[in-house]
Amino acid sequence: MTTTHPRQAHAARQEWAGGLTAFAAVMLMLGGALAIFRGIMGIAEDDVFLATRNYVFEFDTTGWGWLHLALGIVAVLVSLGLMTTSLWARVAGVIIAGFILIANFLSLPYYPIWSVVMIAISGFIIWALCVVKRDGSFASFER
Repeated sequence: MTTTHPRQAHAARQEWAGGLTAFAAVMLMLGGALAIFRGIMGIAEDDVFLATRNYVFEFDTTGWGWLHLALGIVAVLVSLGLMTTSLWARVAGVIIAGFILIANFLSLPYYPIWSVVMIAISGFIIWALCVVKRDGSFASFER
């Protein structure tokens, strides 16, 4: 019968924590880069966005473009901070991923499929940043 030693279990949790933080950093960087491109499309007033009528949250695509561009730039900068596994970057990453999630929810009628994809990516980023404890170990639900 094989048993794992507490030291090995802690090392495995540390690897999981580092992996999830790296995953969140890369996904936030990709999400930020895609938000930058989406912002540029909106600012250029391209015909990429679908114009809908009778939607509660009706905004100008140029305004949406500037919003997505700003969120994308901040997301890329925060993802660089996540590469150093700092606590401020984890907190900022959760906040900016939440803002990206909300912005994509509000822009569902303009670019529906991509908005759903970005909402899912933002949800994974928030999850990955929240399951790592402050000391960098993986949050376990075992007692």
